[in-house]
Amino acid sequence: MAELVNVMPLFNDLAKIEHEHRVACQDCSLFRLCLPLGLQNSDLAQLDTIIKRSQSYKRAHTLFSTGNEFKSLYVVRSGSFKTTISAVNGREQVTGFYFPGEFIGLDAIHQQSYQSNAKALETSSVCELPFENLQDIGKQMPQLQIQLLTRLSKELSSDKNLMLLLGKKTADEKIATFLLSLSKRFHDRGFSATEFQLTMSRSDIANHLGLAVETVSRVMSRFQEDGLIEINGKAISLLNTTAINVMCG
Repeated sequence: MAELVNVMPLFNDLAKIEHEHRVACQDCSLFRLCLPLGLQNSDLAQLDTIIKRSQSYKRAHTLFSTGNEFKSLYVVRSGSFKTTISAVNGREQVTGFYFPGEFIGLDAIHQQSYQSNAKALETSSVCELPFENLQDIGKQMPQLQIQLLTRLSKELSSDKNLMLLLGKKTADEKIATFLLSLSKRFHDRGFSATEFQLTMSRSDIANHLGLAVETVSRVMSRFQEDGLIEINGKAISLLNTTAINVMCG
């Protein structure tokens, strides 16, 4: 009997994991951020039949690599990911950070192979949408196709904004813009807009913004000294969003 009592917490944990793994689209907290927006319950039920909900990816675990055959789109369910591309000289460029409700792999549709490497920044999970199945049910759901086109458009817009960020802004403007972008994305997901975790490293931030790591550290320290932000490990608080917004240029 003692042995049975000892293993009960394990069974409870497994049941909790299984419940979270099987949460349907209409019950998901990311409902308004993902493809299902605007779909009817019957459509959602059909969409649920093709979605594969992953178990956890540990930090640094690869979701897909450059050149892998494109079979599925992924939506971040929990945690966060980064994507990188490799230059001819072997150096990596961080092309994006992805949070719950955001798609990974949209740029693979045209070439039919993934154009970047995607890795988890922390313990994370995803919803996998097999693209062939997605196309099949999309023929019956015009709203689903509209949502997918909207996501593609948003991806193009983000790429253009990144080009502007890398080419026209100062180091202070780049970091201020980056922090406000994170703030908005966390707020859209129901989290605090002024207090959140920087799951990516300073090196990843620097690489993404086209800056030296020392520059990122120096600017962050100055922002903190000026009372704009407060940093505690990976936790950051935005203390003066108005001033940060002005600094974005």
